[in-house]
Amino acid sequence: AQLIIRVYPSQDHTNQTLWIFSGTSFHSTQTGPWSLRTSGASFQARDTWRFSSSNTNLYDANNPSSRTLSLSPLLSSTNSIDIASVNARIPGGGKTNITFAANATNTPTITIGSGSRTIANFWMNNSSLGDELGIRVSGSYNLNYSSGDTSAWVGAGIINKPIGDFHAGTLNNNALGTPRFGSVRVVVNSAFIPEPEEYALIFALFALGFVILRRHCQKKKRQSAANGL
Repeated sequence: AQLIIRVYPSQDHTNQTLWIFSGTSFHSTQTGPWSLRTSGASFQARDTWRFSSSNTNLYDANNPSSRTLSLSPLLSSTNSIDIASVNARIPGGGKTNITFAANATNTPTITIGSGSRTIANFWMNNSSLGDELGIRVSGSYNLNYSSGDTSAWVGAGIINKPIGDFHAGTLNNNALGTPRFGSVRVVVNSAFIPEPEEYALIFALFALGFVILRRHCQKKKRQSAANGL
């Protein structure tokens, strides 16, 4: 079991990215309790991951230096294309080659044990020890959790950072940067979630081209027959 984040360019806003949360995890059995912070500009094993410093890092450009970025819920009238793209890939929604859970468009929410909270912000930092990514939850107090609690998150959100700032590919947090509530896999996609309409257009163009070619061949055959060839 693992917590997963899928990142795509936003189709509605050029300089933004779409973050989709899924998966579950079991955190460390070390003595707790711990908590997810509502704020905090620092790496802490209770709510922040660290990625490799020797191979591939998370940030490719405009490296953040202890920067907090607001995570806006996907459910907004200004995110109509992104919402349609995700909904189209929920089972029964006419998906093509990507599938998202039915709650993929919900407000980004993390549940640990019996407590749930909206994921309100990302904390990002480029460090010589490895790029760091943390979540900060909503509310006026931290979300506490204890040894053995199961963690899960759902939903999707938008942040004001373009896809070109991130390294495309699949990254896992390193062993020294695993929060107490679980490891994470970040899958950064440099291309938009493909639109069903785009596939339909491609197939339509192929079909039209086939019809034109067929008619052209038939016309040449008729001309050849008329000329006695």
